Amino acid sequence: MTTTATPPQSDVEALLDAWPTLDVDEQLARFVPLPRHEAEEVFFALSARDQAALLVGLPHRRSWMRLLAPDDAADLIQELEPEEREATLALLDDPTRLEVMALLAYAEDEAGGLMNPRFARVRADMTVDEAVSYLRKQARERPSSMSYIYALDDQQRLLGALSFRELFAAPPDRRVRDVMTALEDLVTVLEDQDQEQISHQMAEFDLIAVPVVDSEGRMKGVVTLDDIVDVVQEEATEDIAKMAAVSTPEAPYLQTPFLDMIRQRGVWLTVLFLGEMLTASAMAYFEGELHKATVLALFIPLIISSGGNSGSQASTLIIRAMALGEVRLQDWFRVVRRELGLGLVLGTGLGLLGILRVMVWEQVSPGLGAHYVLIGVTVALSLVGVVTFGTTVGSMLPFLLRRLGLDPASASAPFVATLVDVTGLVIYFTAAITLLRGTLL
Repeated sequence: MTTTATPPQSDVEALLDAWPTLDVDEQLARFVPLPRHEAEEVFFALSARDQAALLVGLPHRRSWMRLLAPDDAADLIQELEPEEREATLALLDDPTRLEVMALLAYAEDEAGGLMNPRFARVRADMTVDEAVSYLRKQARERPSSMSYIYALDDQQRLLGALSFRELFAAPPDRRVRDVMTALEDLVTVLEDQDQEQISHQMAEFDLIAVPVVDSEGRMKGVVTLDDIVDVVQEEATEDIAKMAAVSTPEAPYLQTPFLDMIRQRGVWLTVLFLGEMLTASAMAYFEGELHKATVLALFIPLIISSGGNSGSQASTLIIRAMALGEVRLQDWFRVVRRELGLGLVLGTGLGLLGILRVMVWEQVSPGLGAHYVLIGVTVALSLVGVVTFGTTVGSMLPFLLRRLGLDPASASAPFVATLVDVTGLVIYFTAAITLLRGTLL
C-alpha cells in the first residue's frame, strides 16, 4: 500500500490557518517579519475586519492602504473606529480618496457600497483599434478590475458591454457599437439596490460582474463575483444566527469577547424562557387531569417534541426557499395547502408508531391499565393534530414576518418549537379529556 505525503504548509498558509485563533498582538508579531510578497498575500486574503485590526498596529500604513482597490479600502475604513477613519483616509492619494469617500456615502449593503468605481470604459463610436489603445492606456494610468469593457456616452450613460475576447476577435476598423451587447440585453443593478437581490441576480444569470447604474442610467461602477462571495457568506451567517435564535455575530467565534457572547445568546434565551413559561401555565391548567391520570405525563415529551420538530423543519425549508427566490409572498396559499397535507400524512405516520409503541409497551411491561388502547388512540390523534399544527404554523410564520416587513429568518427553529410546545399540550389534553372521560378522567 502506498501513501501520498501531504506537502508541508507554507508560512502564508500556516499563518492564515492560525489567524482566527490569535489575538491582535500575536497577529502583528507573526505578520511583521514576513517577506513583503508573503505579507501582501496574507493581507489580501484577510477580511476587511481583520485588515482593519491589523492596519492600526502596522508601520508604513500608507503603503498598505494604497495597495487596496477603492471598494476594498472603503470596506476597511468602515471597520475602523470613527476616530481613526479620517486619518486613514488621509493616507490615500487624492483621486482614490475621492473615490472611497463616494463609496462611503452609500449604505454598506447597497450596490453602491459594494461596487468598484474603476472599470474598463470606452466610447461606442470608437473603432476596435482605438479602443484597444485606449484600454492599454487606462490599464497603465488607472488600474482596474477588467472583467468586461463598458461602452458609455459623453454623459457617462451605459450603452452596452463586451468581453475582451469579443474586442480582440473583431476587425480593427469595426466600431465598438457594432461588436458590443446592447444595454437592453444586459443585466444591470441600481446603485441603491440591496446586496441580497444582487447576489440572486448574479446567481440566476451566472454572471462574474454586473454594472451599477443610477436612476438616469449613468454607470457608477461594477460589482464583481468576489464581492458577492462575501455578501453570500455575510447573509448566510446572519440567517443562520437568526434561525438559531442568536444575535448576529460581529466577529469570528474565538475572537468574540465572553461578555458579548453572553449578550448575543442570553437575550434570545430569556425570550424563549418566557415563552416556555406558557408551557408551564398550560401544564398547571390541566393539573387536575394529570392528578387523575398520571400516566398521561409519560407521553408529554413525545407529543411536544414531535410538534416542535415538525414546525422547525417547515420553517427552515420555507426560509431557505424564500432566500433562494423559490417561494414568494403570494405563494402562501399553495404552501399552506401543501403543508397541511404533509402534516396530516407525517402526523398519521407518527401516530401509528405512537399507538404501536403503547401496545408493545403494555405487552412487555404492563402498567398502563385496562384502558391502554384508549391511551394509545389519544397519543396517536394528538400526534396527528400537533404535527399538522406544527408544519402549518412553521411554514406560515416566515410569510407573516415577510408581510410585516421583517426578516423571515427571525422565525427561528427554537421560537417555532416554543410556540408549538404550548399548543401541543392543549391538543394533547383536549384529546385525552374527550376520549378518556368516564374512564381514567
